[in-house]
Amino acid sequence: MKKFTHTDDSGKANMVDVSAKHTQLRIARAKGNIKLAPETIELIKENNIKKGDVLTVAEIAGIQAAKQASSLIPLCHPLQITNVKINTEIINTGVSITSTVTCIGQTGVEMEALTAVSVALLTIYDMCKAIDKNMIIENIMLIDKQKRDIKL
Repeated sequence: MKKFTHTDDSGKANMVDVSAKHTQLRIARAKGNIKLAPETIELIKENNIKKGDVLTVAEIAGIQAAKQASSLIPLCHPLQITNVKINTEIINTGVSITSTVTCIGQTGVEMEALTAVSVALLTIYDMCKAIDKNMIIENIMLIDKQKRDIKL
């Protein structure tokens, strides 16, 4: 069995030491969906949800969440994020969200991308919960991660 990187030899939680790794361009993309009632989708399209512009607020929440991942996830490294993009798309069954997070660092930004999508979806849930009691957040997943050497 492969050894877990986030535990020490006695099995205790341990933040991975990345100080010996060289700095690289890191990019991660994640996505997820929220199923909504057709009436809720229409209200979002028409910008008639009482709490405000659902998609814009969700996008901002996703950006903020990416920047807070290390505060929320105990063994996640604090990173200097260089870019966060949140794309919201109304689909037949609800809203689909994709995040792209970029940094130049010694470890990846997968957790930041996943946190961004999760919080953006939770924001939609919060903004629509008064009118839609059957929302389902689903299929949150990492879809791509990259690391590339930086050419100076």
